[in-house]
Parts: sequence; structure tokens; C-alpha cells
Amino acid sequence: MLKIAIGSKNPIKIEATKSAFERVFGSSVEIIGISVSSGVSDMPISFEEMLEGSRNRADRARQKIDADFGVGLEGGFENEKIGTFLSGFVAIVDRQGIWGYAQGSGLLMPEKIVKKVREQKKELGDVMDEMRGLKNTKQHEGCVGFMTDNLIPRKSAFERTIIYALSRFTKKEMFE
Repeated sequence: MLKIAIGSKNPIKIEATKSAFERVFGSSVEIIGISVSSGVSDMPISFEEMLEGSRNRADRARQKIDADFGVGLEGGFENEKIGTFLSGFVAIVDRQGIWGYAQGSGLLMPEKIVKKVREQKKELGDVMDEMRGLKNTKQHEGCVGFMTDNLIPRKSAFERTIIYALSRFTKKEMFE
């Protein structure tokens, strides 16, 4: 059985990781959520920051329990000419130090949400909670689920991106 360490205690991220690894490797896996520092801001505002945060989470979680794989998921904003996009990034590392990466789809964000995140220096989930009068959005539908009326559930968005990153390990020969 594969032992997978994910650098998060968020149940949606843990479920997505479990589902993705089981689908890719066709067996049951042990998933252990571990609270680790990303080493970047709470709400990354660039591709580079998402990459660094996801790498830190994956590496720190894997080392902490000597897992077969470490998984780091980091969401953040990317500024483009036409607006600000919410994007996710996944980094996966194995025992040999091989890295797999993937970037999730980008969702154009309403400027009023982006402005609140930046001005208040809060995580997107906290701003969404405040604007919607809810608690703990990020451990449920998240911004992606809300903005798409759950046609693209948050868990599914994470799962797809994790599977993309796992292609580095299932198609090793293509990377040589």
C-alpha cells in the first residue's frame, strides 16, 4: 500500500488526493494530512509563489512521515492583462526526489473579490465566507464550486490537477 503525505488538513484536498492516487495506481492508498508551512503568503499572488508553496508543502509533508509520495496543493491569483485568475498548482515528490507538477484551470475572478483579498491580506476562503455570510467555505464548495454553481466541484478540480501531476510518474519514459 502506498503511503501518501499531503501538506494539508483540508478534508476536500485529502479526499481529492486519495481519489486521484487510487484512480491512477488502481489500489488503495494511505493518505495522511499533515499541517506544514508553505513558506509563502497565505494567498499567493503569482505562479512562482504557488510553485514554491506547493513544493514546500509536498517536500515537508513527505519527509515528516517518510511517505512514498508528498503532495502539495497551492491556490493563488495570477494577474493577466484581461484580469486576475484563480488558479491551482500541484507539486508531487517521490522518495527518489522526482517531481511531478500540474497547474489547474484558471477562473476569472470578480475584481471586488480580488480587491478584498489584496487589501485585507486574507485568504480567498475567508473573503468568500465574509461576503456570503458563511463559515469554512474552503473546506466545502470553495470559490470554484460557488462560482460554477458546483458544476465543477472543488474536489473534482483538485483531483484532475493531481492526476495531471501524477503523469510524471506513470509516463516516466516520456520525461527521459
